[in-house]
Amino acid sequence: MNTFMDWVNRSIGYACRSVLYVTLALTFLILSINVALRYMSGTSLAWASELPELMFPWIIMSGVVLAAQHGSHIAGVLLTQRLGASRRWVLAGGAAIVALLYLGLTWATLPLMEISADEYTPILKVPGSVTVVCLMLGFVLMAVVTLIQIPVLWRNYGVATDAQGATP
Repeated sequence: MNTFMDWVNRSIGYACRSVLYVTLALTFLILSINVALRYMSGTSLAWASELPELMFPWIIMSGVVLAAQHGSHIAGVLLTQRLGASRRWVLAGGAAIVALLYLGLTWATLPLMEISADEYTPILKVPGSVTVVCLMLGFVLMAVVTLIQIPVLWRNYGVATDAQGATP
């Protein structure tokens, strides 16, 4: 079971890094070409501002999921540093609550899907629901990443250690 969770975690990281790298590279390329066209010929690509706007939420959500995966997104260490051995209960419970909140956010975006499906971008005619799907997918991935971290938290904080790493 542990190897399956590791595989899921690595797959999520790989997918998010891929989305991040591809969307950032495309955004940079599109904007660079458009700027060059403006200076050289005085024209620009009509869709060159719209496509980066569509990719921006994907850049943000992939970065947020990666931050959550590395424990850098939401952290509360001030209270938990003083708890000792009971720390794992608090951390695991907090992670479960955070995962439930992410799933709640996913559920809350469902009505937005219907509303935004009727709105299209002016040039590319992409429905607004594409952005909502990005949010929903990001929330689900953050919930999965957070749930995967619970066994790690449980293992790491199960035995109290001193400053040198030795058990008392």
